[in-house]
Amino acid sequence: MFWRKTRRAIDGFHPLHQKLIWEHVLSAALPRSEWMALLASLSRHNELVRRRKWALPPRTESVVVPLIRVLCEDVGRGTVGLTADLRGHAGKEGPRQQLPVRRPVRSAEQWWVRDRWLSARSELRDGSVFTLDVVDVVRKRRIVKVNPRGKRKTKQKTKGVQRILTSRALAKGQASAQPGTPPPPWIRVKVRRGPKTVIRAGAKVPLPVEREQVRAILTVAAEPFRWTQRRRSA
Repeated sequence: MFWRKTRRAIDGFHPLHQKLIWEHVLSAALPRSEWMALLASLSRHNELVRRRKWALPPRTESVVVPLIRVLCEDVGRGTVGLTADLRGHAGKEGPRQQLPVRRPVRSAEQWWVRDRWLSARSELRDGSVFTLDVVDVVRKRRIVKVNPRGKRKTKQKTKGVQRILTSRALAKGQASAQPGTPPPPWIRVKVRRGPKTVIRAGAKVPLPVEREQVRAILTVAAEPFRWTQRRRSA
């Protein structure tokens, strides 16, 4: 039987690691120790699995792994919940719409892909609760033109953005304070004050390449933490 040694290695991986290989999805709410066990299992993947068919899905090592590490830094005794759908945009298209056209365009249709591929919730040591959602919104157009010689030409255009939404619900009685410097102009911040203050930060950025996505996500995720009142040292 081919790849017997590789299959035995996969059988020894963490159950969530195996689900990423076979289904390209991850969904769990675990304490820090369990997430560290998963990361230890993922760190062995490239050494033991060489077959491309069983490679980790895109965004696992570039986005999900760094994000888990950051979320677990200040989790205390709480849990970190994370859902990642890494199957890509295929099968998530909305209905197609016909667009008005003028010659030489014969037909044009447009459809949207909305992929909420990442969400997280973390119960932090100070009693606050942090949430994160990342959604890809992609517009696709298919245009058919016919030139004077009757030759048909088809073009497909794609334009995408990534929406990043975060919130931090402070513990009861915990105060917020405006930071000394404003957020970057591409990040929007809203503060809802009350018995439990909620700080929300959001951004819409052009859909970045995979290796650059985690930078934008972590930048937006860090913004609600700048709005927490610092404790004065004795």
